[in-house]
Amino acid sequence: MKPLATHQFTAYVGIDWADSEHDVCLQAPGNESPEFDRIAHRVADIDQWARSLHQRFGSPIAVALELAKGPIVYALQKYDFFVLFPINPSTLAKYREAFKPSGAKDDPTDAELALDLLMRHAERFTALQPQSQDMRTLLSLTEHRRELVGDKTRFTNRLTNTLKQYYPQALDWFDQRDTVLFCDFLTRWPTLTQVKRARSASLQAFFYAHNGRRAHLISARLDAIKAATPLTEDMGVIAPCRLQVLVLIEQLRTTLQAIDRFDREIAELAPRLPDYCLFQDLPGAGPHLAPRLVAAFGEDRRRFQHADELQKYAGIAPVTERSGKKCWVHWRWQCPTFVRQTFVEWAGQTINKSFWAGAYYRNNATKAALIKPQCVRWRSSGFVSCIAVGRPTRHTTNPSISTPLEGAARHCLRISN
Repeated sequence: MKPLATHQFTAYVGIDWADSEHDVCLQAPGNESPEFDRIAHRVADIDQWARSLHQRFGSPIAVALELAKGPIVYALQKYDFFVLFPINPSTLAKYREAFKPSGAKDDPTDAELALDLLMRHAERFTALQPQSQDMRTLLSLTEHRRELVGDKTRFTNRLTNTLKQYYPQALDWFDQRDTVLFCDFLTRWPTLTQVKRARSASLQAFFYAHNGRRAHLISARLDAIKAATPLTEDMGVIAPCRLQVLVLIEQLRTTLQAIDRFDREIAELAPRLPDYCLFQDLPGAGPHLAPRLVAAFGEDRRRFQHADELQKYAGIAPVTERSGKKCWVHWRWQCPTFVRQTFVEWAGQTINKSFWAGAYYRNNATKAALIKPQCVRWRSSGFVSCIAVGRPTRHTTNPSISTPLEGAARHCLRISN
């Protein structure tokens, strides 16, 4: 996309979005004063407003707003006469603060400031270019799946806390609490009294039905159940906790089934993307992180001209602040959270699966440096990026690979054209 200055737009629009209505500031050509309007967040109202602008000004019309995705963005993307320019909310907030040091804020004013930013600093903004349908679908699927994984963790933690109140033995018998086996066990025997009354044959049949074939593990569980003594016999504690466990189990079970459905959809879609083969064999990527890495890099080769641009965008490059004799290197605070989470989680997986990543991790851990290294290998337009992730502490410098490891890193990253 060429800079805005090289385009002749028929009109400029700034939008301050909200849940139920949106404030609009319009700058028509030849008019010195902007026009203000407010449209309800209803499909018919948005369509009427968009078509009236097209009838009045033609195309293209530049639109500045604080979103790169969301309901209003999806609604406006239907019209080919709109060119959308996302503005970072922090940028707009700082711009407002520069002219309103009192902190005064109003929605129409924010729409006007968004418009002013676009018209005065056009070279700073890039028009929104939607990726292919498959890529956008993959990005949305991976984000929703990760939210479900967070739900699974929350349900598991709440379940663990509840069991500690009256039935802690169940936590000792199962190392993994986010499994169908654990859910089915607690659904059938939600209290220690009930499981102790169960026959050994019934318990063995239960474990066999859940693909438990290790005789020594089953025997150990049966012995532990037989020898277990209750933490409490107070029904005022046991009864409500039992009900809470059964409710949490149903929620956890539903979440596990939902994650499986998302996994099947992602596994079917991801291999259709042309770059998937570059990521699926990366150390530690696997079936869950490889699609997320594909979505993080995207398919537009013009987005990242150098590796440091990707590092900054993903939030894994440290920020240096200098003032006089002070120097502070800290974690990057403004970035796409899901993209950074993808790289950080992959970093943890590479430690045991990549020689040089593991060596780099251990080398810096021994020097009390921060951890979670990561190597990203990517061939696009003839270049490969290598990323080391770390959270530098105050008054430290950007971590780098030590000399003995540089050769190993270069060897791991040598990709034939």
